[in-house]
Amino acid sequence: MKEFNEADLTNAVIERISKAENARERFLLTSLVKHAHSFIRETKPSETEWFSAINFLLDSAKISDNARNEFILFSDILGVSMLVDSINNRKVNGGTESSVLGPFYQENAPDLENESSFIQTDDNGEKVYISGKVLDTSGNPISGATLDIWQTASNGLYHMQDNDQDQHNLCGKLTTDVNGNYSFTTIKPVSYAIPTDGPVGSFLNIYGSHPFRPAHIHFIISADGYQSVTTELYSSDDEYLESDAVYGVKNSLIIEYTKDSKNSESWILNYDFSLELS
Repeated sequence: MKEFNEADLTNAVIERISKAENARERFLLTSLVKHAHSFIRETKPSETEWFSAINFLLDSAKISDNARNEFILFSDILGVSMLVDSINNRKVNGGTESSVLGPFYQENAPDLENESSFIQTDDNGEKVYISGKVLDTSGNPISGATLDIWQTASNGLYHMQDNDQDQHNLCGKLTTDVNGNYSFTTIKPVSYAIPTDGPVGSFLNIYGSHPFRPAHIHFIISADGYQSVTTELYSSDDEYLESDAVYGVKNSLIIEYTKDSKNSESWILNYDFSLELS
């Protein structure tokens, strides 16, 4: 009987995987085994350490639900999410750059009219009026584009994290008009900490990293015939721009709010998104 030992175990696993009919799946699994086995050979974890890693994954599964995905958080803090994003969203024609989706996106945001307020729950935060256009890379307006938008309240929590917020507070979907315009009122975003009460928090503690994300608003912009973009707009005055816990900031996505000349307690932002052809 052939014995599987330290010397030939990797090749034995790869040989079995080689029988997979789908070439892409065969390639992915083979690469996974090679890198995983190389990691084990390099680091030589004890059995106790290895079971700790397995329990980390188990604990991540236990704490995850429809409102929170610990595995996405783990991918985010390792920079894996942004690496996958960067590889898959190279902008060659000047389209708006992408950023991470994050673990708190929900697909059932309500359809709202332009000029609507996204504020469904009383909030002591400062208001901001956001408007702009969705354009193609030649500067032509895109009519009928969809903007799926979400953010935290001024307490740093998304609505699904906070029982005191209405179900669809600070989120919604807009459709651009015939001239590509969109507009809405919301709360000026604040920096906030990603959840640290689970395995990801323990992981951050190992190397003393803070859990904060700079203030931002999430957008998914899509239109027929164009590449959709998942992105975020980051406040220029935020202290965590250069140390974002999930590495999501890009220079082109840093924006500056200006004071409303008619209301000193409110802010204004005008920002145009650009979509590349699909």
